[in-house]
Amino acid sequence: MSAAEVSPATGGEGSSKGHRRASSSATGVMSANDLPADKVLKLPKDAGKIGWKINTSSSTIPDPDVLKKILTDPPLKKIDIQFPTGVTVTARNLKGVTFKDALDAIHKQFKKRADDELSEPYLAGFYHDEDDKGKAVLRVGLSKEGAPTGKKGKKGGD
Repeated sequence: MSAAEVSPATGGEGSSKGHRRASSSATGVMSANDLPADKVLKLPKDAGKIGWKINTSSSTIPDPDVLKKILTDPPLKKIDIQFPTGVTVTARNLKGVTFKDALDAIHKQFKKRADDELSEPYLAGFYHDEDDKGKAVLRVGLSKEGAPTGKKGKKGGD
C-alpha cells in the first residue's frame, strides 16, 4: 500500500514541477517592445512641473502625492529617461513605472554629486518628444531653480 501511496505523490510532484509561475506584472501594462511605432506617450499634467532636486531623495519632492501616479499612458514596465547632457537612466516596475520609480532611478544616478557639480540641479519636468514616437523614451527638462513653494500669484495661465 505504501508503494501505491508514493506513486501518485511522485506523479503530483512531476506535474507541479512543470508549472510555471504566473508573471507578476499587472494587466494592461505594456512592454517597451509592444509599443506601436506611431504611439506618442501621454503624460499626466503633473509631469511638467516637478521642481525636485535630482541629488536628493524622491521623498523630498514638493508634492508627495504625485509619487504614486503612473508616469505614462499606456503604463510601461520599463522606460528610458534621457537628459540634455546625454545621460540615459532606466526606470523599471512590472506594475507600471510610477513617478517614484523614475525619480528613484534619477536619484541613484546623481546622489553622489554635490550641488556645485550640477549646473542645473532641479528637475523641471518630463516630456515625450515627437521624435520618440513608438519608443519608451522620456526626455527631462532641467532648471537652475526649483518650483515656487508659496501660493500661486501669477496671472493668466490655464
